[in-house]
Amino acid sequence: MQKTSARMAPIDYIKNRLFLLALSVLTCLFALVSAAQAADRAKVEAFLKVTGFDVAIDSIALSATSAPDLLGMNQGDFGAQWTAMAEDVFDTDFMQNRALDILEATLEDDLLAHAAAFYASDLGQRLVDVENSSHMADDEEKDLVGNAMLADLEANDDPRVDLFRRMSVAIDPNDIGPKAMTEIQVRFILAASYAGVIELRTDEDGLRALLNENAEEMAEAIETSSLANAAYTYRDFTLEELVEYTEALEHPDMMTVYELMNAVHFEVMSNRFEALALRMGDIQPVQDL
Repeated sequence: MQKTSARMAPIDYIKNRLFLLALSVLTCLFALVSAAQAADRAKVEAFLKVTGFDVAIDSIALSATSAPDLLGMNQGDFGAQWTAMAEDVFDTDFMQNRALDILEATLEDDLLAHAAAFYASDLGQRLVDVENSSHMADDEEKDLVGNAMLADLEANDDPRVDLFRRMSVAIDPNDIGPKAMTEIQVRFILAASYAGVIELRTDEDGLRALLNENAEEMAEAIETSSLANAAYTYRDFTLEELVEYTEALEHPDMMTVYELMNAVHFEVMSNRFEALALRMGDIQPVQDL
């Protein structure tokens, strides 16, 4: 077994993989449930469990499997050490504590109370159950089943599709998702380059320009993927229940809660992907002779 030098990552390949990562993460974001409080840490932690946001944070670890692909590599290039390294970087206790630190200092009691009132209800808890399951479900199955369900709903002009669109807007009212994903992607690729894992053929401005080239295509694909994920996740809910959920998400207090929770989710993900890139530099790629 012999060490090899850092592998060159063709920029077209990186662009394609970044696009796929953005789809995966923003689809997961559609199902995020959120809320917290700015003073009592124990209450914040309990609330995250009630809402299911703890599962959403834990699910960030699932995205680690795609990290080597983004660099034109695969997990096998890092040998048997890869699994242990990824588990260490994406330690769920660390990620939970990082999220709690931010939420404890930012979310106010009145927002906590408003969101808790909905998510503690029977409907709220049923939604949390299915959203938690969706976070951890097989992506290929979700895509296959969800797209088939969405096609059927659209063919029948089902009003659920419009509700899913309204939900998507409500949980990301300022459309921070695409911008946040760009930052995560740029930070990860640059950190990998600085760590000597790859050699880039462009600079930071070049990476951003390539991502912006895909902006329109990405927005359309994200919308379709989000709708398919919603069709899969909420398939067992009645129209009336989905209307109630949509209206709850559209309340100004709930939208404020989601803005903060989205920011927390992306901050934790960005932090861990950057840390992963640096750790990858400590394990030089290997290949069998």
